Amino acid sequence: MDVSDLIDPLNTAQREAVTAGLGHALVLAGAGSGKTRVLTHRAAWLVRVEGATPYNLLAVTFTNKAAAEMRGRIEQLLGVSGSGMWVGTFHGLSHRLLRLHWQEAGLPQSFQILDSEDQRRLVKRVMRDLEVDDNRWPVRQLQGFINARKDAGERPDDLDSADPYTGQMARVYAAYETACRSAGVVDFAELLLRTVEMLQNHLELLTHYRRRFRHVLVDEFQDTNGIQYQWLKLLAGPESDVFIVGDDDQSIYGWRGARVENLQRFRSDYANTQVMRLEQNYRSTATILEAANTLIAQNSDRLGKKLWTEGEQGEPIALYAAFNEQDEARFVIERLMNWVDEEGLARSDVAILYRSNAQSRTFEEALLSRRIPYRVYGGLRFFERAEIKDALAYLRLMANRDDSAALERVINTPTRGIGNRTIEAVRLAAREQAVSLWAAAQGLVSHRAGLSARAITALGTFLGLIDRLAAETAEMSLADQLETMLDRSGLRAHVGKDRSERAQDKLENLDELITAARNFEQDAVIEDGMDTLTAFLSHAALEAGEGQAGAWEDCVQLMTLHSAKGLEFPVVFLVGLEEGLFPHRMSVEEPGRLEEERRLAYVGVTRARQRLVITYAERRRLHGRDEFGIASRFIRELPAELVDEVRARFSVTGPGIAAGMGGESSNGFESEAAFNLGERVTHSRFGEGVVLGCEGAGPNARIQVNFDAVGSKWLVAAYANLARA
Repeated sequence: MDVSDLIDPLNTAQREAVTAGLGHALVLAGAGSGKTRVLTHRAAWLVRVEGATPYNLLAVTFTNKAAAEMRGRIEQLLGVSGSGMWVGTFHGLSHRLLRLHWQEAGLPQSFQILDSEDQRRLVKRVMRDLEVDDNRWPVRQLQGFINARKDAGERPDDLDSADPYTGQMARVYAAYETACRSAGVVDFAELLLRTVEMLQNHLELLTHYRRRFRHVLVDEFQDTNGIQYQWLKLLAGPESDVFIVGDDDQSIYGWRGARVENLQRFRSDYANTQVMRLEQNYRSTATILEAANTLIAQNSDRLGKKLWTEGEQGEPIALYAAFNEQDEARFVIERLMNWVDEEGLARSDVAILYRSNAQSRTFEEALLSRRIPYRVYGGLRFFERAEIKDALAYLRLMANRDDSAALERVINTPTRGIGNRTIEAVRLAAREQAVSLWAAAQGLVSHRAGLSARAITALGTFLGLIDRLAAETAEMSLADQLETMLDRSGLRAHVGKDRSERAQDKLENLDELITAARNFEQDAVIEDGMDTLTAFLSHAALEAGEGQAGAWEDCVQLMTLHSAKGLEFPVVFLVGLEEGLFPHRMSVEEPGRLEEERRLAYVGVTRARQRLVITYAERRRLHGRDEFGIASRFIRELPAELVDEVRARFSVTGPGIAAGMGGESSNGFESEAAFNLGERVTHSRFGEGVVLGCEGAGPNARIQVNFDAVGSKWLVAAYANLARA
């Protein structure tokens, strides 16, 4: 039998994995090592050499896109339709099983699937029926609790109902399940749990599928959670040939239930498992791989592998210590545009990766100001995010009570007892009287007619809140107005109630909005007759209205490190590597979470094919205040000989680069008198001003300062006798 088309394209390690004897196998596949190729060629090998049929194959992955790619490749290798194969995601395959066996699963034949938003609405309705206070028990928190319990294989009866905290959530969980049964619906987490329970309770059905699926293949195994592992163990019986591919070094989803320890667990649960490693990388330069290997080696309890390449050594990793976040964005944009203009690099070949969603704002502003098209991959642009739009709606209403769209957005956010019936009564009154919603609401409150006393009180409290906020903040700075509004309105507390990673992102976005307001007030040129608040709201609306680049447009890619997994780019800017930002401050005290942060850094480094640039800021405005940053420990863990430190032409004060990587500026001019771009300084003759730029090096370096009284001046740094204002 000629199988040269199957094995000839493979390297030695890939060939060993594809042609391994039947039994259980764990393939540790490093980044860019061709794991999808191995998985699909293994499936074809089983059919063409080991006598399996497509009917005997079960192939599982995590995304519909990956499943479609896997199916297409297998069909191409076999030269036949893969209609007999079961290739799909855990959820998709579970859905298929439940549709086939709806009676055994205890479901109506026409059951429907709730998406996340539908599920949230149903949980909210159940809470209302149970009179559960959603100020104390946020809807998202209870939704997350229910999904987490299902992912752990737990029903309400499995929980401690005597515990005041767990008991209340278990009560909502039980009522939610009753509501789902009555409506004939299931949520995404239920698909897996219901399938597991169905197979456990119907042994004849389980036996049938175990006999059928003699060969089980699983991709991205490090991302499996508890219920997915249980699902797999049920379907992959003792006689099955189980072939899993994973990378413990790329397990970055612990916050949503993924268990990297499932890789170790598999080895103990499935005796005589063969362990093979794919270490040859086809993506990155040797420099990038060596840096990645050294970084991830700091983690303990790894299964162990070391990436290598036959490709070129490549350029050193560039490291830039920025003055602040604006300087960081300026450097990144200027460098990438130099490569675009001088080398013909496509903008779409460039990715800017960051730890937190809030970091995108500074880069978005810099790109917009240069008219460089960009896309925020897997997320919304900063001013389009829901929590930002909520905050801006409050400000809009404070500035203009007749802004009906703003009023509708925040009248019951956070929840304050103003229900749909009340809002509809306000809308009706506004239509009948041809006035704004605010005026209509005022009329209803003053006449105390058409609504219940409770609704009138709630509506009046909201109107009073907006009036007080506007009056009390009128003389405040823009940033203080925003800060006060977030606290007094309850919006910050509302967002912060849920302790999930997503809620933390939202809080950081609100803090970044305060930073944006402070920067706007300092830097913006405001037209005559326009107050600062109105100017800022106009600025935000214009930025939100710019629109992202089209899907096929040549544009710079912006994304979080979590979104970047599975992608690759010729050029990667890994930004914001400061202690407390990356690694995230919430992870530093917990060794397990710190190791996941390091795996996230490893993922970021291995996204780069040819060039990797790392940046951090010596001063960054976080949570509305300036903080002096310390270079991330992940920078210190990189081999010094692989890193080329890029310094600005003017010296930088604050913490230096890590030991062993050089502490002096490349221009050799370091002193306590150095200033940051954007910093306010004072001169004995010209008064106060702002540092705009610099030229030259050493004691003859010149510094440009825009003085409040006399405008821009160039001064010789050594003789200017400038002091911090």
